[in-house]
Amino acid sequence: MKPSIALLLGFLLLAGCATSTVESRRKEKLAAYNGLSPEEKELVDKGQIQSGMSQDAVYIAWGPPAQILQNQTGNGGVQAVWLYEGTTMQETRYWTFREVPYRGHIFLERYLDRDYDPRGYVSAEIVFNGGKVASWRTLPRPTY
Repeated sequence: MKPSIALLLGFLLLAGCATSTVESRRKEKLAAYNGLSPEEKELVDKGQIQSGMSQDAVYIAWGPPAQILQNQTGNGGVQAVWLYEGTTMQETRYWTFREVPYRGHIFLERYLDRDYDPRGYVSAEIVFNGGKVASWRTLPRPTY
């Protein structure tokens, strides 16, 4: 394989592993960031949000949501709900058997084994009315 092709494949692989940061999102939405007040810029730079912020400010502070839901309000308006997800590990315990060699024989021994499975959950919810944060809340990590 040519070195240039290998180098290109390496860059593509690394690009797929890149994570979004406040700084990278700020560069992505530079015009929106420059339009924020100094107080909002300070909060966004710290990864914090508050009521009244625009969707762009929230995007810069927290990144893209996992899901965007649309609700119709009673007065005919549309409300957007951004959901952010987290991951926790759920432990599952179960009884099973293992083979134990002893003096040329194989015995079955009962023991308690564990598996750990990743579980997604909604970690935060932001409600927008008219493109501005109306309310937001973080949700606790579930205990299984």
